[in-house]
Amino acid sequence: MSNSVEFRHISKYFPGVKALDDISFQATSGQVYAFLGENGAGKSTLLKILNGDYQPDFGEYLINDKPIHFSTPKDAIAHGVSVIYQERQILLDMTVAENIFLGDWPRKKNGMVDFDQMNERTAAIAKRFGLSISPDTKVGSLSIAHQQMVEIMKAINRDSNIIAFDEPTASLSDKEIDILFDIIRQLKAEGKVIFYVSHRMNEIAQVAQKVIIFKDGRLVSIVDQATTPEDELIRLMVGRSLGDIFNDLPHNEKPGEDLLEVKELCTPYVNKVSFTAHRGEILGFAGLVGAGRTEVMRALFGLDPVYSGTIKMEGKEVAPRSPAQALELGFAMVPEDRKMQGILPNISVRGNITISMLKKLRSKVGFLQTDKEEDIALREIKELNIRTPDSAKLISQLSGGNQQKVILARWLETHPKVLILDEPTKGIDVVAKAEFYRIITECAQQGMAVIVISSELPEIIGLSDRILVMRDGRISGELLRKDFSEEKILTYAMASEPEQKTKQEALA
Repeated sequence: MSNSVEFRHISKYFPGVKALDDISFQATSGQVYAFLGENGAGKSTLLKILNGDYQPDFGEYLINDKPIHFSTPKDAIAHGVSVIYQERQILLDMTVAENIFLGDWPRKKNGMVDFDQMNERTAAIAKRFGLSISPDTKVGSLSIAHQQMVEIMKAINRDSNIIAFDEPTASLSDKEIDILFDIIRQLKAEGKVIFYVSHRMNEIAQVAQKVIIFKDGRLVSIVDQATTPEDELIRLMVGRSLGDIFNDLPHNEKPGEDLLEVKELCTPYVNKVSFTAHRGEILGFAGLVGAGRTEVMRALFGLDPVYSGTIKMEGKEVAPRSPAQALELGFAMVPEDRKMQGILPNISVRGNITISMLKKLRSKVGFLQTDKEEDIALREIKELNIRTPDSAKLISQLSGGNQQKVILARWLETHPKVLILDEPTKGIDVVAKAEFYRIITECAQQGMAVIVISSELPEIIGLSDRILVMRDGRISGELLRKDFSEEKILTYAMASEPEQKTKQEALA
């Protein structure tokens, strides 16, 4: 069966922003359409119009040549449209099967919910796509990656003819990404219309046939993925060539004295981790999902208990038991999940920047000195190039890249000695990444020890002065800049200790 979606002259306005400007194109079955553009270019806004979250101010859209209008996401679902957002929309206390059938639970003749049928149909979907997910498992006990798979299973169960994926791989391992791509190929073969939003060029190359490029709310071009080089896609997206965004980054071949020293650190999740971070150094942490990188940093920031081992800051032993203590000791941490652990969505950009320093902004009689708060917010907005009309705008109304800059600004205002960045460029576009890399290198040049966790090998190689690789809760290898390569990192990340020795000897 052939399906199609057509947008005709779609425009959407928000206060001070023209989010979409006269968007027109048609998508049909048998191809995957990738949406490419900077954060704030209009990609997600168009999907929200398709999903009934927003209504266009001008224009119309057609499904299978029939004009249609969705007032709510429920309307969209009823007409075979499913949008799978990066932010998961699931109920953690319910089972996998209950989430997949939410709003449409099958009933027995006596009106009772037919849980057996739900579980059977859920198991069939999981088996069909090779997913190791049990129907009766509580979703809250699943990994973030498997929770994302539950979202995809919901769309499959609805037999949607139009399915959109908005940054679906942000929390997935390479193996899980391969499974997702197999699912997308099967759905494409079944005649579904597939939209795919991603900032990862390698993913677009693997899964898409057409690339629809957005810039500043306008549709710039629709090109064939197979015949359009990556540098041309970037040029169309940003209006200029970026070249190799790592080429001009300075690197510190001779870092300063030891700033942070960790010895034999043991927590519930890591075992005997030892390393040193130097003043002025960017120290990269690489490894597969679940290797223990984030867990080491959570212990340093007082979020996870430390069973044994020592942590020294500038030669003095410290023991952060909470984030507040960690901040006092000179640690700052930008978490991986900015939506759940980073931003305060219902307060302003200004409030998100200054929340870590409210005590310092109180007057002698206890009132907040709003003029000083505004000065700090405006300074960070300027220095980090945060795109917002003013400091009073809700942070939830900014693009992902600008939200991440606000979180970084918050911690930079604490003047940390050790700055920990966990997947700092996840879900942001290539231009915002280039800005982040500049900011990160400037932090190191100012004398901070910057620790970067990243699952993107080109990023960790291009940004770091030294790389530590983790596997199974331990540090499995260390690489100096002159020895960096993806092959060596993966050898340390994947091989057992005897295999590592053999492979490293062969690579030497």
